[in-house]
Amino acid sequence: MKKLKLKNGIDVIIKNNKNTPRTAIVMYAQINKDEEKAGLYYLITQLMMQGTKNKSSEELAQILDENAIDLSIEKKADYIRFKLLCLNEDVDYALEIFEDIIENSTFEDYKKEALKIKGELSADLDSAKIQAQDNYYRTLFKDHPYSIGREEIISQIESITKEDIIEAYKGIKYISKKTISVAGDIDEEKFIERLNKHLSNLRIETKEENKREQIKELTQNRVSVIQKEDANQAQIFQGWLFPTIFSPDYPAIILLNTIMGASGLSSRLFLELREKQGLAYTVRSVYEPFLLCADFFVYIATEPKNIKTSIDGFAKEIKKIMTEIISEEELNNAKNNAIGKRQFYQETNLLEASLRGYYEFLGLGYDWEEKLIESIKNTTKEQIITIAKKYFSNPNVLSVLAPTKYLKEADLL
Repeated sequence: MKKLKLKNGIDVIIKNNKNTPRTAIVMYAQINKDEEKAGLYYLITQLMMQGTKNKSSEELAQILDENAIDLSIEKKADYIRFKLLCLNEDVDYALEIFEDIIENSTFEDYKKEALKIKGELSADLDSAKIQAQDNYYRTLFKDHPYSIGREEIISQIESITKEDIIEAYKGIKYISKKTISVAGDIDEEKFIERLNKHLSNLRIETKEENKREQIKELTQNRVSVIQKEDANQAQIFQGWLFPTIFSPDYPAIILLNTIMGASGLSSRLFLELREKQGLAYTVRSVYEPFLLCADFFVYIATEPKNIKTSIDGFAKEIKKIMTEIISEEELNNAKNNAIGKRQFYQETNLLEASLRGYYEFLGLGYDWEEKLIESIKNTTKEQIITIAKKYFSNPNVLSVLAPTKYLKEADLL
């Protein structure tokens, strides 16, 4: 694996995987400025696949399909990710298409695309789980861009103008930090020449500071409910602000999450709340690292009459992980589970390019995965208990969706 640099200053990570038929190219572009209108960056990513000055959306879709080229552009909380996958013999043609999209996207159909997005997000909100989860983020990250959910985008996306789109896209194209990662059966030096040819106009004209709003600490518990009379299940999310991937606590947090609810049938939440108490089919914990912070939440979908029992069950398991020694068997199982899952992250060229590029983009280095696995192996039971006490003792957020009657019975109204 090599780290090289394009003439325009963009770092490129290249992994030569011999005898693989397809080449993967992944580019990360950081979002440096919070959007003034919800949905702006998401709209941009959708419009970039809707035609250029040279190709209509139909022509573009046909070319990609006929040549087995997979191209996607997705907006995440902190960055926009471009993913390109093609047969080795089609790399030049695929890069030509990629260049055309970057240089010549017209953004003409922004009104039509905004309406389409609005309809899709409205359909998403038919899901009670999505409503409750959006409400959880809205409450946890109150008044911060991380809090923006489907409702905010639906209410604002039609107010976005073409001028808004062009100005925001200039920031992505010319200013934002970018990292490119490539994996495939390739010659590194020749591939750099190809990237210089097709991506020379992607520049970093200034070293502009990240102007994004910082996360505010939770100073007290927050409870937010949604009264939904036709809900057959109560949707319960309870979460805490946690440190993100840069923290030395990160390996222990991975294991904490594995033990609590991310290891499926063997996790504590599953065994206690589903197997022993029969409260739900779905119960889990999730740890989500962002650039500015992370969150850790526990989730259950249960009968509305079980709201208080489920919340009490969360509290019991959290207290247990904070106070009781973890057995050697449980610790080793958690390590094997966490490390085993990570092996899948590099099974294909696209997965490997995405992972290595992400670490380099964050400034951790493309070889950070190996260091992380060693840190997980060396994490002790005491470290897991220490971080559980440290972060679960902080204020938390509770988001519950259920019929009014059951919210009242649980003393949430």
